[in-house]
Amino acid sequence: MKNVLAAALVAAVLHALAWAATLETAVLPDVTGKVHSMSFNIGAPREAWFGRPATLEELAGALDVVGPVTRSVRTYTVGGIQAQVPELAKERGIEVMLGIWLGRDAAANRREIETAVSLVRKHSNIRAVFVGNETLLREDMTVEELIAVLREVRTRVPVPVTTGETWDRWISNPELAEEVDFLSIHVLPYWEAVGARNAVPYAMRRYKEVVDTFPGKDVIIAEFGWPSRGYRNREAGPDPMNQATIVREFISEASRHGIGYNLMEAFDQPWKTVEGSVGPYWGVFDRDGNPKFSLAGAVEQPEQWRRGVLALILGAVITGLWLTARRPTFGHAMAMAIAANALAAAVAVALLYPFENYLNPGSAVAWGLGMVLMLPLTLVTLGKLDEVAEVTLGPRPKRLWRAEDAPKDAPLPKVSIQIPAYRENPAMLIETLNSVAALDYPAFEVVVIINNTPDERLWRPVEAHCAKLGPRFKFLNFPKIKGFKAGALTAAMAHVAGEAEILAVLDADYVVDPVWLTDLVPAFSDPKVAMVQAPQDHRDGERSLLGRCMNAEYTGFFDIGMVQRNETDAIVAHGTMLLVRRAAFEAVGGWSPDTITEDTELGLRLFEAGYHAHYTRRRYGWGLLPDTYRAFKTQRHRWAYGAVQIFRKHWRHMLPGSKTLTRPQKVHYVTGWLHWLSDAVGALAAVVNLAWVPFVLFIGAMLPPIPFTLPILAAFGAGLLHCVLLYMARVKIGPARIAGAALAAASLQWTVARAIYDGIKYPDLPFRRTQKGKTPAAGDAAQSPVLAETRIGLALMAGSATLFATNTSGIVELNLFAGTLLVQSLPFLAATAMFGLERRDALRVARGKSAIAASTPAVGIGEAADRAAA
Repeated sequence: MKNVLAAALVAAVLHALAWAATLETAVLPDVTGKVHSMSFNIGAPREAWFGRPATLEELAGALDVVGPVTRSVRTYTVGGIQAQVPELAKERGIEVMLGIWLGRDAAANRREIETAVSLVRKHSNIRAVFVGNETLLREDMTVEELIAVLREVRTRVPVPVTTGETWDRWISNPELAEEVDFLSIHVLPYWEAVGARNAVPYAMRRYKEVVDTFPGKDVIIAEFGWPSRGYRNREAGPDPMNQATIVREFISEASRHGIGYNLMEAFDQPWKTVEGSVGPYWGVFDRDGNPKFSLAGAVEQPEQWRRGVLALILGAVITGLWLTARRPTFGHAMAMAIAANALAAAVAVALLYPFENYLNPGSAVAWGLGMVLMLPLTLVTLGKLDEVAEVTLGPRPKRLWRAEDAPKDAPLPKVSIQIPAYRENPAMLIETLNSVAALDYPAFEVVVIINNTPDERLWRPVEAHCAKLGPRFKFLNFPKIKGFKAGALTAAMAHVAGEAEILAVLDADYVVDPVWLTDLVPAFSDPKVAMVQAPQDHRDGERSLLGRCMNAEYTGFFDIGMVQRNETDAIVAHGTMLLVRRAAFEAVGGWSPDTITEDTELGLRLFEAGYHAHYTRRRYGWGLLPDTYRAFKTQRHRWAYGAVQIFRKHWRHMLPGSKTLTRPQKVHYVTGWLHWLSDAVGALAAVVNLAWVPFVLFIGAMLPPIPFTLPILAAFGAGLLHCVLLYMARVKIGPARIAGAALAAASLQWTVARAIYDGIKYPDLPFRRTQKGKTPAAGDAAQSPVLAETRIGLALMAGSATLFATNTSGIVELNLFAGTLLVQSLPFLAATAMFGLERRDALRVARGKSAIAASTPAVGIGEAADRAAA
C-alpha cells in the first residue's frame, strides 16, 4: 500500500505540474474606448439552415450586448429580420455598415439592393454600404457584374459604398478599386495558415501592401479575427488564449496606426459549420452573449483549470481502483499511476467536450458514440500497460507450480483421462492414445468419448485400437447427443471409475509427456486446490510460416497472460491439459451445456465456490495447430462467442458487492472480457470512421476531435509495446516471430468482433469444430475466409490516402484522422496477409519446393489410422 500511495502522489504531482505548465496568464494591451466595428449576423436568413431563426427580441438583446463595446456593427444582408438592425441600432446609438448579400440568384440580389437603398434613405445611422461579401472569392459574380452593381448602388445612396473582398482579390482586380469609395479588405491569418505569433504583423503587412498598391485610396480592414476552437490549420491553432491575444494586439496596432477595422465577429455562430469545426467560434462573445475574454486586464484560461481538476480526480480514482487491491512494486505502481493519469487527461478533455463546444444533434450523437467507443479502448489500453509494467518492473512470478515443490509423500490418486472427439481424424486420435498409454503414473484410466460422429471410418479404427490397448481404455460412442462437448463429457461421467479422484481432460490431437500426471497430480495435496492447468503447445509449429505465426500467438497467452493471472489465482481453464478434482467438480454441478466454452465456464464456477488453482509454464502436451487460417478464425470465434455466453451467466459475480470472487480475480475476468470487447469496439470504430469519410470529403462534416482519435492510436501503440516487450521478457523469441505473433493476433479483430455481435444477437449458436489433423470441417471452403477483412482494409487505406491527398491546407486534425484510418486498416489487412501466407505455403508444397511443410503422403483415412495403430 505504501508503494501505491507514494506512486499515486508522485504521479499526481507530475500531472498537476503538467497542467500548470499549460496555464497562461497573458498581460495584453488594454482596449481603451469602444472598438470600431463588429460583424453582426444575428437573425441572418442563413442561420435558419441549422436552427430556428432569431426573434426580434433576441436581435435587440444582442445589440444591447455589443452596444457598450462597439461603435458600429457590420451586417451582411438585409434579408429577414436583419432589415430591422438599423432601426434597433439607432435606438442604442450604434452605427451600421449595411451589407447587401449578392449571390447567383438575380431575383434575390434585386430584393437585397432595393431593400438596402430604402433602408439607407430611412436611417441616418447607416454610415456605409457593402455591396456583396467575398462575391469574387466565391465566384458568384464576375468582376464586370460586380462593378455594374456597385455603380448602380453608388448612384442611389448618399453614403460611401464598397465591397468586401480578401486582400489578394483587390490586388488581382485593381479595376475594382476605381468603383468604390474606400477599399474594405479581409485579412484572416488563420485561413492563410499563419501562426498565432505572426498573425498581427502579417495583417499589418498585408494592409500596407494594399495601401501601397492603391495610393490615395482609403483602406480599412473590414474583417479580422481568430477562432477560439476548431481544427488546426497548419501553424494556425485555434485557442481561447490565442484569440484573446491576437484580437487585443490587433486592436492596439490598428489604433496606433489609425487603421479603421471591423472584428469578425460579434457572436459565435453555432450554425456556421460550412467552415468545418472552426466556423462557429469566431465571436468575441459566445452564443449566449457572454464575453469570451476581457478587453482590459490580464487574460486567463478557466477551461484549463476545469480540465486539470477533472483529470487529476480521474487519475487518482483510476490509480486507486487499479492498484489498491494489489501489492505492486514501486516501479510497477509508478508506471501505472503515470499511465492512469495520462489516460485520465484524455478522458477528461473528451468528457468536457460538449461543455466547451457547440453540439448540434449530429455532433452530439457523434460525441456520445465516441465516448462509448473510447472508454473500453482506454480501459484495455490501461490493462495492457499494466501488464507491461507488472512483468518488466514487478516481482518475479511466485505461484507457478513446479514438480519439485510437491510434498514428498503426496498421494497419487486414480485419474480418469477423458478424451472427447467430434469427427476427428482417427490417425491423429490414435497417436494421442499411444502417448497416453505411455504415461508413467500408477493409477489411471482413459475414457474415449466419440460424439455426434456418424461416419464409421472416423471411429471404428479408434474403437479397435482402444481394445488393443487394454482394459484401461474405455471406448464410448454417443451417435447423437445434445450439449456439444459438455454434453458428451457429462454423459461419459456415468462410465468413469468410482475410485477416480482426479479428472483429466485432453483434446484428441494432444500427445503428452510421460510425467504429466506424476508431476502435476501432487498439487492436489492441498484440499482447496480444484484445478491444475498446463499450457497448450503444438508439435507442428514449424510446419509452415503460417504455423509459426499462429504458434507464436498462442504461446504469448500461455507464457504471459496465464502467468500473470495465476499470480492472483484467476487463470482461464482450458479444455486440454486440464486436471480437476472430482469432488469439487461435482460440488459445482459438473459440466454446463449452456456454453460452448464449457472448460472456461467450469473454471470460473470453481473460483466462485472458493477453490484455488495452480498453473505451470512447463509443457506437458503438444497438439496440432488448426489446419488452415479459416480454422484458426473458427476457433477464435468460438472462444470469443463463449466469453459472451459466460458473461451473460456470471456478470453478477463481478459486481462490487459480490463476495464469490476476490477483487483481483474480478479485475482479471473483467479485463479479459474487455479485451474481447475492445476488438469489437475497434472494428466498429473503424467502420464508423470509414462511413464518416464521405461526409468529411463532400459536405465538410465535423472532423473527429483529437480526444477521440488519440485513444485509437494510443491503443494501437500500447498493443505493439505490449507485444514486443512482453514477448522479449517472457517468451524469448526473435523479432521475426514476435512480428508473426503480432500479425496473427491483429488479424483476428474482425473475427472477434463478429463473435461478440453473434453472442449478443444469437445466444445459442452450435459448436463448430476446429479443423485439425486434415479432417475436413463443415463450411464453405470455396469462398475466401478474409473477403470482408480485405474489403474493409482496402477501403480504410483508400479513405486515408484520399484524405491525405486532399488536405491541401495541412489541417492537423484531418491528417490525424487519415492516420487513424491507416492504423485501423492494419488489423483487417493482417487477416489478408495471414491468408496470403497460407496460400504461399500451399503453392510451395504444390511445387515440391516446401522445406517447412510436413511431407506426409496422401492416404485414405482408414489406411492412416492403421499406420498410426501399428
